Amino acid sequence: MSHQPELVIANATIVNSHGRQAAHIVVQEGRIAALIDVDQPVPAAGRTIDAAGKLVIPGGVDGHCHVAQVTGRFRTLDDFRTTSTAALWGGTTTIIDFGIPRDAQETPLAAALHKKELATESRCDVALHGAVVAWDETIPWQLEQLAAEGVRSVKMYTTNRGTTMADGDTILKVMRELVRLDGLAYIHAEHDPIIADCTEQHAQDGRIGIEHLHRTRPELAEEISVKETLAMAEYTGAPVYFVHQSTPGAVDLVSEARSRGLETFSETCPHYVTLDDTVYASAFPEWFACCPPMRSPETVAALKERLASGAIHTMSSDHSCYDLSQKRERTDDVRAMPHGLPGVETRMPVTFTAMTSAGASVEQFVEAFAAGAARINALPGKGRIAEGFDADLVVFDPAEERTVDGTALHMGTDFSPFDGKALTGWPAVVVSNGRVVLDADGFHDPGPAGRFITRNGFREHQSLSAGAAHAAAAL
Repeated sequence: MSHQPELVIANATIVNSHGRQAAHIVVQEGRIAALIDVDQPVPAAGRTIDAAGKLVIPGGVDGHCHVAQVTGRFRTLDDFRTTSTAALWGGTTTIIDFGIPRDAQETPLAAALHKKELATESRCDVALHGAVVAWDETIPWQLEQLAAEGVRSVKMYTTNRGTTMADGDTILKVMRELVRLDGLAYIHAEHDPIIADCTEQHAQDGRIGIEHLHRTRPELAEEISVKETLAMAEYTGAPVYFVHQSTPGAVDLVSEARSRGLETFSETCPHYVTLDDTVYASAFPEWFACCPPMRSPETVAALKERLASGAIHTMSSDHSCYDLSQKRERTDDVRAMPHGLPGVETRMPVTFTAMTSAGASVEQFVEAFAAGAARINALPGKGRIAEGFDADLVVFDPAEERTVDGTALHMGTDFSPFDGKALTGWPAVVVSNGRVVLDADGFHDPGPAGRFITRNGFREHQSLSAGAAHAAAAL
């Protein structure tokens, strides 16, 4: 090297999704400049962090966050400064938000550009998904403009009629456009007619309060919607990613489709492999208002097995930052209350605790926490510790146990659904774009240093990733 590097993480046991190596990590100008064999002397640097006795993993990639989200009359209480700060506290160095139209007057393109502007305050890197609610003749052009901005995925909801729901015609037409533009369809899959009817039946019986949420949105509704969406993906040839899958049956449908050659992926969230539907009989059921709802203990156990086996590809937070006053406005009627949970900060320890308790390796955890989301979402330079990749790094202590205190977290709300839970596996040091933002001295605010990440085309990136994986295996 021609001059002294800015940072060296010495004596690192590096854990990528594909294996481990012992090395000194040399960081220069926000990137990993070199990995030097651990038997060699530690190079001089502006700062040296000794990682002996701990693991070093890629910075987390959270592919499913809702920041400053407006849905109906509710708005989440966070902004990009708050959510990105909480992400870094939790070892996540890249978040992907959604440009979802706030009402019928806002176009998909305008919604995404609005979020891109808000994201200039982010402390960590940010990418975006687009969203389409209703088809019109301008949508192909808007999707082209989004792709040119580096927004290469589009979310569509199969439920939530009257707000965010896209009908089947819209989903199919958008899928066709995504094939043309080398994009990825993101799907919230719940069968709306079943949910609407089931919810109405419960309302007529007077069983519509939060304690009945899990009964108004049955597992069947999720699995039927996955089946229908997979049929459209097969018909159009579109790759499709299912957000927050909460049942093993939904995951198995995706696995079967993959076995037939479809490009389709499963995501779940920490709460679906940790919490079950008995929470709705607890003292504070409003803490757990989300869609899909928590499932039975048997379903949770089976879903966790799918996660540990690798059948689930990514673990995302589905972070939605409402507070308890918002949650408690209408606990009497699940149709009128805001749904969504804060979770960007706790994603690392909840995921690690759940996966390792089910027998998964640290490498499998890295795949779900960082590498899988980076690869599937076509994020260049993310999800791997290798020369030339972004210096997004976590010195990780797999043995550290902490008990969650929801009021002591940094997400801009006053509760956590994991409050009181003892969780293992926390970040000791977090490096984002080569900057040490968290260490033993606490959080070091980098200011609005987060970059907007322009994503590659989906199939283009999968091809590049496959080539890199073959090269890594040959070493």
